[in-house]
Amino acid sequence: MGIEVGGFFGLVLLVLDVMAIVKTIQSHASTTAKVVWVVAILLLPLLGLILWFLFGPKG
Repeated sequence: MGIEVGGFFGLVLLVLDVMAIVKTIQSHASTTAKVVWVVAILLLPLLGLILWFLFGPKG
């Protein structure tokens, strides 16, 4: 009963998730914040990405 993502949209989502994880790891946020964001992005790929764009660590 979940949302299935496949095809081109799935590939785009994968690329954006990887980009978000890399940018999170490179940010100046605390280690705890980095771990929380990476776990959120991995467990909730679409929602985690949207939340990261809105509230994620900057810089």
